[in-house]
Amino acid sequence: MSLEILGILVVAGIGGIAVLLHLLGLSNGRRFDGKDDARAAWLREFPDRDATDILLSDDARAALIRGPDGLGVTWCFGADTVARPLVDYDIVSKTDGIQIVFHDIAAPRATIRLSPTAVTRWQEWMRPE
Repeated sequence: MSLEILGILVVAGIGGIAVLLHLLGLSNGRRFDGKDDARAAWLREFPDRDATDILLSDDARAALIRGPDGLGVTWCFGADTVARPLVDYDIVSKTDGIQIVFHDIAAPRATIRLSPTAVTRWQEWMRPE
């Protein structure tokens, strides 16, 4: 088989797989199914830190977690989730929500898409007491 034909077959095969995955809905990012799903994502990362109250983002891709040990946030990253306690961070306002800048090289920032009303509510929860 010539190299040109092999190249066409490889490109067509990879393109076909990408199109098939997209048509099956497998290219969409993960979303939380509700507060229990967000709680499970939090507890998967921090099993010793209980989540007593949860505030989901408008698009269900992030959740603010409140517990006896303080605040935390979990968000969807591709098909998985990431969670971080809110200990050392800054909040940056964006046109479509907020960005949480962690002082942590492992997870430098999380952009949370929120409506203006939800931004206010999230900021109220994140205000130090």
